[in-house]
Amino acid sequence: MSVIKATAIFGSFTLVSRILGFVRDILMAAVLGAGFITDCFVVAFKLPNFFRRLFAEGAFSASFVPIFSATLEKDGKEEAINFAEEAFACLAITLLLFVGLMELFTPALIYVMANGFVGNEAKFNLAVTLTRYTFPFILFVSLVSLLAGVLNSLGKFAETAATPIILNICLITALSFGATLMETPAHTLSIAVSVAGVIQLIFLFRACYKAGFRIRIKMPKLTPRVKKLLIIMGPAALGAGVIQLNLLLDMIIATHLPDASMSYLYYADRLNQLPVGVIGVALGTVLLPFLSRSIASGDDKQVMRSQTQAIEMGLFFTIPAAVAFTIVPNDLIHVLLERSNFSAEATLQTSLTLTAYAAGLPAYVLAKVFVPGYFARGDTKTPLKFAIVALFVNVSLNLILMQYFAHVGLAMATAISAWINVLLLAGGLIKKGHYKMEKTLIIRLSKYILCSIIMGIVVWSVQGQVNYLIRGSALQQISGILILVASGLISYIAATFLTKTVKKDELKALFSKR
Repeated sequence: MSVIKATAIFGSFTLVSRILGFVRDILMAAVLGAGFITDCFVVAFKLPNFFRRLFAEGAFSASFVPIFSATLEKDGKEEAINFAEEAFACLAITLLLFVGLMELFTPALIYVMANGFVGNEAKFNLAVTLTRYTFPFILFVSLVSLLAGVLNSLGKFAETAATPIILNICLITALSFGATLMETPAHTLSIAVSVAGVIQLIFLFRACYKAGFRIRIKMPKLTPRVKKLLIIMGPAALGAGVIQLNLLLDMIIATHLPDASMSYLYYADRLNQLPVGVIGVALGTVLLPFLSRSIASGDDKQVMRSQTQAIEMGLFFTIPAAVAFTIVPNDLIHVLLERSNFSAEATLQTSLTLTAYAAGLPAYVLAKVFVPGYFARGDTKTPLKFAIVALFVNVSLNLILMQYFAHVGLAMATAISAWINVLLLAGGLIKKGHYKMEKTLIIRLSKYILCSIIMGIVVWSVQGQVNYLIRGSALQQISGILILVASGLISYIAATFLTKTVKKDELKALFSKR
């Protein structure tokens, strides 16, 4: 299975999850709106996810997958299962202790992480309560990440990609049927987050069992392989920590901005994360085990080929997406979110934030393509250095730009620092001889930009014609946005065929069963 085909499988399931995520956000906007309660839920939801990305998807996955893949390649299935069980036991006991401490010291955690809430007692107390409901999620979802690493190393990406669907279904159910069960809908929503983590863990346990990898629960033991895992995790944890600290500082700064600022950032980021989640996360998840196996077998040509395929696929989708988000952000936000408690002012502020985020969209995805090139070789220190540089740039720009553009300035700083990070990552791989930018890639990149410009002109022209629909009834709004989306898709695909950017034999290879 090629990188492109595996990414298509992973991305397809992720697309379903993102669509359900939009349904969830539409319900959130209608039920919670953009304000006091939403700000508190965003903090409560982001905190366990911050630690999840730090420990599970960041340091742990980056260290576990290459070792597991190499063990599977060289020592066979039984040894790979033993290593997975050893890692699972150590991760589980560590997380149990960590979650217990965080539940006990949640007020101190909120005091540090959302310092802007301290002056508002009601807001602070609500954030503490909601965070205590959501925090167990990190225990379950981190163990899910380990099981996902096992399945991804086996080339089984569908089950892993399906797990976020469970989270969105649980949250949609809570908003639809449980909004009035507790003091606020945010209370029900926060409990649903942790419930989703339990269901995800059970789901992937069954998937591993069906794949012939029965992960048994055993007492934690510091074996040589676990020690090796911890040694590699050190720099990876610091690197992931820097990246997550970047996001955390954004959140801390945002809590000092006026009410609803965090809501604008959250909703804009959710839209911006559609291509990042569908393409970027899929590419990064698929590429790491691919590169790890190719490097372990000494196939340098396949390593280079896989990286080039991933870059081409990432840019093919993200460049037009960035153009689209720049041209029609207001229309998208108006149709998707503006109703009930979500006002026209909230639409305007969210659309401005989305435009700023979109400027860095290709960089967000490319970073997920370049980082596996380091991790697959056991190099976790170099991405750490680059992440620290990006952190300083982001924080500096945050403090400057927020003075002039408030929450939009935070999104602008994020986009600029993302480009700096990805240029450093690409330059590092090229300098070490781990990647060579071929002429065909540069030609394709030029064609992607040209096709995206053509698409942008078409969408801009159609936008003027359907504006009356966008501002009309609910049915007219849906019709108008579908026309805009269709015009963008058709014009971009047509342009790629006219410029011979995409060839028929490539499409046949993607959809073939071989």
